[in-house]
Amino acid sequence: MRKNKIFVPVIAAVVFGSCSSIKEPVVYEIPDYTLEDVRNDEIKKTLELIEKNNVQALWRASIIGDEETLGKCFESVVASFNSAVEDKSWFVARNLFKSLKSMDYKDLSKLGKTEAELEKLCMESVPGLVSSSGSGSKKVSSFISGTVTIWVDKGIAIHNGYGYADRVIGSGFFISNDGYIITNNHVIADVVDPKNENYTRLFIKLAEDSDNRIPAKVIGWDPLMDLALLKTEVAAPYVFNLGSSTDLDVGDKIYAIGSPIGLERTLTSGIVSAVDRKLFSLGSVMQIDAAVNSGNSGGPCIDSNGKVQAVVFAGMLQYNGLNFAIPVEYLKMELPALYSGGKLVHSWVGAYGKTKKIMGKDSGVEVQYVLPGGSAFRSGIGVGDVIVEVDGVKVSTLDEFQNVLMKTPAKTIVKVKSVSEIDSENPSEKVVPIYLSSRPDSPVSAVYEGDILKNAFVPIFGLKLEPTSSNKKKYVIRDVLKGSVGDEAGFSENDYLEIRNIKINDEKTAIIAEVYSKNRKKGYLDVNMALPATMDSPYYF
Repeated sequence: MRKNKIFVPVIAAVVFGSCSSIKEPVVYEIPDYTLEDVRNDEIKKTLELIEKNNVQALWRASIIGDEETLGKCFESVVASFNSAVEDKSWFVARNLFKSLKSMDYKDLSKLGKTEAELEKLCMESVPGLVSSSGSGSKKVSSFISGTVTIWVDKGIAIHNGYGYADRVIGSGFFISNDGYIITNNHVIADVVDPKNENYTRLFIKLAEDSDNRIPAKVIGWDPLMDLALLKTEVAAPYVFNLGSSTDLDVGDKIYAIGSPIGLERTLTSGIVSAVDRKLFSLGSVMQIDAAVNSGNSGGPCIDSNGKVQAVVFAGMLQYNGLNFAIPVEYLKMELPALYSGGKLVHSWVGAYGKTKKIMGKDSGVEVQYVLPGGSAFRSGIGVGDVIVEVDGVKVSTLDEFQNVLMKTPAKTIVKVKSVSEIDSENPSEKVVPIYLSSRPDSPVSAVYEGDILKNAFVPIFGLKLEPTSSNKKKYVIRDVLKGSVGDEAGFSENDYLEIRNIKINDEKTAIIAEVYSKNRKKGYLDVNMALPATMDSPYYF
C-alpha cells in the first residue's frame, strides 16, 4: 500500500486548478442585543436551535443574557444528560456534565453523578486503558503474536484489459483480549468513506495463522490523527500494554513490528530520532530510524519492555531511515471517543495563534487571529489575548492547549481563562464559556470565505496588511508573523504588496496568492511572486 500522505509546511510546486477570484465576503458581526428586534430575533433562533443542538443553544442563550431562554436551554441539556445516564452512554453524559459545569449550572450536585464518577465510568470499559488489560510478557515472540496484518479487499481492478486483485495491506495490534485492534485510518479509509460505492471487505490475519482471513469491522476512526479502532471476534494471542511519553526520549531504542509489503511477522529496530515533528495539523509526531515500508502502517512501535510507545504511520521511501510514528499519548487521548463509535470530529474555537514567550518562558497561547462568527469571536476572545487555562487545566504552550481540545469532543462547552496585556504591569483577566465547534476539514477555507482579505492574510500567510487606498488590492505590510509563509518569503514591515489573484489547487490542499511586491530585502525591485500555503496548520485552534 502507499504510505500515508503527511503534512508538509513548505510547498515547492503546485499545480493550479479551480480558481477563486478575489472577493470580500459578508463578515459576521455580533448583534446589538440592546435593540429589541435584534434581541427577539436571536432568542427565536436560539429556541429553534434547542431541538438540533441544545448545548450550543445553551451557550448562545448565555451570550444573549435572557434568563427565560437560558432556563429552557438548561432544562433541555439536563434532560439529555439524564437520558444518557439511563442508557449508560457515559461518554455522552460526561460531556454534557462538563458543559453544564462550564455554564455554572446551580443544581449540578442534584444530577446524581459527579464528574469523577462519570470519568471513571467513561474509561473503565475502554479497551487499552484498563491497567490490567495487557499480557505483560517480555518475549519478542509474544510481541509479534500480538500483531496482525490488515487486509482491505477492494475486489478486482482492471488495468490494460487485465483484472488484478485490488487490496490494501497494513498492520495492526491487539489492545484487549476480546479482539480490539489499533491501526491507521488511511489503511481502512476505503471501508469508511461514504463516497466509496465500490466493493470493500475488511479482514485481519493473525501472525500465527497467516493462511486464514478473519472478518473485522471498524468501530471508530480519525482521519486527522490517522488512527482507527477495529473489532474482530477472536481471542487475542497477545495484548499490548500502552506506554507513556515519559518512558521514551531521543536516542532510546525502539522496535517496529508489522507486515512490510505483506511480509508478516517482521520486526525492525532503531532509535527515536526526534519527538517533535510537526507533520500533522494537531500535535507532534515521533521520527524514528527503524526500517519502515509499505504495509508497516498501523503497526506498533515498542520499547524494550514491549510497551507500545507509538503507532507507525509513514515512511519516506526515497530517504533511508526517515520514518514517522504517532505518539501513544494521542492514542490514549482518543480511545474513549474511538470506542464510542463513528468518525472522530475534533473541536476548535475558530482562532489562530502561537505560544507566547515572556523572557524566554512559555506563558500561554497568544491569539493572533479570531474568525468572525466563530466561538472565540462570539465569546469575546480577541487578538492579543493570551489563553492560560482551559477547562480548569493550565496551559503554557499551544501543544498543551491542543491536547486539552483533543480530549474534549466537539459540541461541548469549556471555560477559558485569558489574559490581556499579559506582559504589562497590570494585566487584565477574563473567564468565558466557549462552545467547541467541529473543526473544519480546511480551516483556511473557513477563514478565506468568512473574513475580508486583509484579515484572512494574517493566519494564512502571516502578513498584517493595511490598505494604501480605496483599491482593495493594494496594501502596505504592517507586520510579519515569525515563521509564517510571508516571513519565509522574505517580506518585511512597510513593504508594498498588491494582490493579483487567489487560487486553490484541484486537490484542495493548497491556497496560492499571486502578488506583486516591492520588497525591501530585495532592494525594492519589482517582484511577482506566488505565495503558497497549506489548507491547515498546527496553529489553528
